[in-house]
Amino acid sequence: MPRVEVDLPIAVPPEAAWAAVVDVEGYPDCMENVESVAVTERPDEAHRTTAWSVRLKGSVLRWTEDEVIDHTARRFDFRQVSGDLGAFAGHWGVRPAVGGHSTVSLHVDFDIGIPLLADLLNPVASDALRENAAQMLGALERRLTAGGPATRRRTADGPAEVSAP
Repeated sequence: MPRVEVDLPIAVPPEAAWAAVVDVEGYPDCMENVESVAVTERPDEAHRTTAWSVRLKGSVLRWTEDEVIDHTARRFDFRQVSGDLGAFAGHWGVRPAVGGHSTVSLHVDFDIGIPLLADLLNPVASDALRENAAQMLGALERRLTAGGPATRRRTADGPAEVSAP
């Protein structure tokens, strides 16, 4: 199964980075490629189920994932339970970095679900997912370093405008 790993140093304390990472419902407000994220189930503080809709290279991917959240380790693991890909699992994490800063990580293992085309499509999907992950982490960085939450508004023509208060 192909793996995509993206790590980004961010000049904020780990606590602040973790608060932004774990707030997945806020992702559409600052990430242009994330159309929606909704928590559909939250049996306790360590478990939730979320429904996602994300634009990836002109297509919209939709899935539902189960998440296990470890606030102490600043990591949450996810696994697709239904959706457009054959398999989609991984984790988000925040590690302390030099100077009181953070390194935010998104690691994903996936299977496109079309065995006969896997050799052809996996490299393309890997590149698209890597680019998407980098955009997501970059959006979190901009949100965190702008001094407040960035917001995204759809204009009448459809494109998003991003601003920070």
